Amino acid sequence: MSGYISMFFETIFGFFALFLITKILGKSQINQITPFDFISALLLGELVGNALFDEKAGIPEIAFVVTVYGILLYSTEIITQKFKGTRHLIEGSPAIVIYNGKLIRDTMKKNKLDVNQLQHLLRAKDIFSLQEVEFGILEANGTISVLKKSDYQTPSRKDMKLSPHDVSLPTTLVNDGEIIYDNLKEKNLTEEWLIEKLKEQGYDHLEEIFYVEYVKNTDLLVHPILNRNHQRWDLD
Repeated sequence: MSGYISMFFETIFGFFALFLITKILGKSQINQITPFDFISALLLGELVGNALFDEKAGIPEIAFVVTVYGILLYSTEIITQKFKGTRHLIEGSPAIVIYNGKLIRDTMKKNKLDVNQLQHLLRAKDIFSLQEVEFGILEANGTISVLKKSDYQTPSRKDMKLSPHDVSLPTTLVNDGEIIYDNLKEKNLTEEWLIEKLKEQGYDHLEEIFYVEYVKNTDLLVHPILNRNHQRWDLD
């Protein structure tokens, strides 16, 4: 009987320990789960489960396992936030699998994605023909983001009897306050041009900027860095 009582308290402790870990790691563990996060969650649950049925393991042992693994996961999150170069290694990176309506076979092969799997992902986006897609991006969590051709956008220009126009893929020029020079070069833009455009919108220092998005023939989309005092927390 004492064994069941011990397992009861160990289960209760394990439950609250896992709950605490998920709260500390943040909502991204669920909403933006990557393959690394998925494996980590399985392994953490397995460690707690094995400890529950190990006669030699009690609450101190479970606490130790959860704490150590929680620290490792939290440290990984901090590293990816502080050192952006590690994000590609740990979290993965998006990959363009459809470009200007054309399938990029090499990228699909590299990401172990065949046409049938791609079609399945597109159907989940209510797209039943590759003909509708201008750009398709395979995200790090395995989902696909799609930019439709202008004729198939809602409401479609085709329905409104308007002529088609070119569709441009937005490009990130500044991320986390750092200029993405590769993207500037790809779009034949310069750092001087970017700084001038930011000044036109009232931003004199790059340190003020969190994110900048560029689309040809439109104004830059600029998200400044906001302090908590400037944010609205009510969602009514």
